[in-house]
Order: sequence, then C-alpha cells, then structure tokens
Amino acid sequence: MTLRASTIFATYTALGLLLLAVIVIDSSSRSVTDRQQLEERRTLVKSLSLTDLVLFTDARYTRHPSMADRHTPFQDYPLSLEHFPSGSLIPPPPHVRSYGKY
Repeated sequence: MTLRASTIFATYTALGLLLLAVIVIDSSSRSVTDRQQLEERRTLVKSLSLTDLVLFTDARYTRHPSMADRHTPFQDYPLSLEHFPSGSLIPPPPHVRSYGKY
C-alpha cells in the first residue's frame, strides 16, 4: 500500500504543529524559572563588579564589543578581511556605527 502525497504532507504538517505547540508550552513553563535565575545572575554580577559579557573567544574586539574601536579588525593588516566567524554574527557597537554622522 502506498501513501498519497497529501497524506504524507498532512502527517508532516501535523507533526510540525505538534512540535511547535510543545516548544511554546515548554518555553512558557520555563519563563518563571529563567527570570529567577536571571535576577540571581544580575545580583552576582553587581556584587562582583564584573564587566560586560564575553561573547566569543577568538578576537578581543569580538570578546568585548563595547570596547572595540573602528580600527581593531584591521590591526594586523590594513586591508585584511574579517577572518573570525564571530565577526559576522554581531554588528559593530553603536559608537562605531555612528562614527562620522553629525
């Protein structure tokens, strides 16, 4: 017995909707716990006087984006291209993007 294409499509669609419902229910049940953990982490960061979050480990201008200036990606060679993958995942900090705007 072969299945019709519409039956296969309906099955995959139903499974996808079921998975989406499970994800939504799971995320809503975790939100209270996540808020408590976030508040605990904020308290810890404040008590230890930590700086901003380290996002990536490859280059210092991607570790602390707020500390980057507009020349740091090109410090090895003026015409060098971005060779760290994390540089394409985060935008430059606002003070670098607004440079030259009046």
